[in-house]
Amino acid sequence: MSGFDALVDACHKRARPIIMTTVAMFCGMLPAALSLVEGDPSFRQPMATVVIGGLVTSTILSLVVIPVVYMFIDDFEAFILRRFRKQSKEVSELA
Repeated sequence: MSGFDALVDACHKRARPIIMTTVAMFCGMLPAALSLVEGDPSFRQPMATVVIGGLVTSTILSLVVIPVVYMFIDDFEAFILRRFRKQSKEVSELA
């Protein structure tokens, strides 16, 4: 299996639990973020807002950014290895 196919397969398998966890936590924090809870909403509202922002950010990082960065690094590594092999082959031919 190619690296890209393996990455797509892994993201497909991990997307469902990540999204389910994010949605559950988002729905749990939404009343606090909208100040719909009893008590002092000024204490809980900022915390809930930050938690929701962190969940959204980590979900995007986990499902989009990290796989893209991984592919760039993997492609760069393959490029460097090809260049290294090409240069070592040229040097051995000159000797």
